[in-house]
Amino acid sequence: MNRASIYTLLLLLGLSGCSSIYDKHVSWQLVKPESFPVVYAIGHAPISLQKSPNETQRMLMAIKASKLAAYAELAEQVYGQQIASNVTMGELLIENQQLKASVQGIIRGAKVIKSYPVGDTYTTELSVDFKDVYDIYVASTQKQEIKDVKYY
Repeated sequence: MNRASIYTLLLLLGLSGCSSIYDKHVSWQLVKPESFPVVYAIGHAPISLQKSPNETQRMLMAIKASKLAAYAELAEQVYGQQIASNVTMGELLIENQQLKASVQGIIRGAKVIKSYPVGDTYTTELSVDFKDVYDIYVASTQKQEIKDVKYY
């Protein structure tokens, strides 16, 4: 085989690899949900049990702890809790029983509604409007669906 016939064969193989799936143009558009829920959460933290000799610092630590507790509650509502249970039995009697709960997630767009002391406890109220979460999501990643397909 000479070079010209090899190039011709390669060209024909390359062209035969093309199919109709490459002969179209797909346009995409965003899909917006019909409604957006608002989720609320409350976190509490004791002031006097914070590990600091300074009263002001204990208050600040309780504020931070109550805010984190409220964020954990928001994550539970949005993502759910993972529950793990373990029971050990011997001679048909329960010897050991363990229950573990965990939550993991990212909360974006949460707002502090109120943060205030109630006796020796600090309370923080948060909310997440999923309209705000949607706007953040659209700004960071473009979720798309097929708008139009043109075949050539």
